[in-house]
Amino acid sequence: MDPSRKRTIRLVVALSAALVLATALIYTSFSVASPALSPTQLLRRAHPGRSYQLTGMVVAHSVQHVGQTLDFSVEDRAGGTVVPVAYTGTVPDPFREGREVIVTVRQGQGHAFVGERDSLITKCPSKYKVAPSSENQSY
Repeated sequence: MDPSRKRTIRLVVALSAALVLATALIYTSFSVASPALSPTQLLRRAHPGRSYQLTGMVVAHSVQHVGQTLDFSVEDRAGGTVVPVAYTGTVPDPFREGREVIVTVRQGQGHAFVGERDSLITKCPSKYKVAPSSENQSY
């Protein structure tokens, strides 16, 4: 077989394999990713046995330690819908009432959700403020 033909075949096979792997990686990235849901969205979409990422603010006076379990409630950023969560695992130092959190949950009994072990993340408050509207700026 001609050496230039061998190189061409090898190049085509290598590029085809790279294309298949890149496609698989992109497909996996988008199909596995789940958006974080607010309590309102979670209550509408929740199905037993599936896990969801819940995001919202920790409700004031809702945090209680019961043995190894941390019970707390999460509400929408604008207030309103509240979801109770029973969580076991590592609790981040910045966790507190009023702080925004993300936790992976599964639907438990009734309206309670059970947090997956070590999935609790606190979001840091933004260091940046919204810029004033252009109407109020003077140059």
